[in-house]
Amino acid sequence: MPKQFIINGDKIHDIPSFYKEINRLFMSAENWKISESLDALNDLFYGGFGALKSVEKFDLIWKNISKNKSDLGIEATLNFYKKKLEEPAVFNIDFIQKKITALEQGTGQTYFEIIMEIIKNHPRINLIEV
Repeated sequence: MPKQFIINGDKIHDIPSFYKEINRLFMSAENWKISESLDALNDLFYGGFGALKSVEKFDLIWKNISKNKSDLGIEATLNFYKKKLEEPAVFNIDFIQKKITALEQGTGQTYFEIIMEIIKNHPRINLIEV
């Protein structure tokens, strides 16, 4: 039977709280945490550190996922991108603006949808939505 990890969606209400829950679940035995980064989340799911260090396949049970779809939806994603616009020396502003425009036009991915894409790209993860 695969190892199981349970995301408590009741503890998630925005992007920072999503990463707090991810760090609680996967990084509690480490003396460092992953940052609020989609790249870091993707790296975590590849394994090699944290609770996934020696895990080949696992069930990721996400409780109250429908609430989190909204919590990490358009509004949270727009705020995420707009915050990046405040740091033009760090981020590609044209790229970020295109992401904002796509969201405003209804064609862009929300933060939640990007997370789902990352999870689906890891065949070792069996996502169970509850």
